[in-house]
Amino acid sequence: MLELPSMWNLVISTIVFFVVAWYIHRYLNEQGVPKGITRGLLVFVMASLVSWGAGDVVDWAQEKIEGPRPVAQTPNDLTQLLKEVGQVKP
Repeated sequence: MLELPSMWNLVISTIVFFVVAWYIHRYLNEQGVPKGITRGLLVFVMASLVSWGAGDVVDWAQEKIEGPRPVAQTPNDLTQLLKEVGQVKP
């Protein structure tokens, strides 16, 4: 089942993306790597991967602290639940 990312995931991963991109740019400047499309793509991909990982760590930590989030029920589950309770489907 697909779970939506938490708000903390979005905030932290966005901040991490820009910080990592800045550090990679600085490192590549110190190494003398010329600017270009390949360098820009490398910075983008590396920052995206680290940002994605940070977001997953945030979701993992939040689940460990708060417990698993409840999963939304599908209409079939709701129908089955109403049958078990003894109510008729509206």
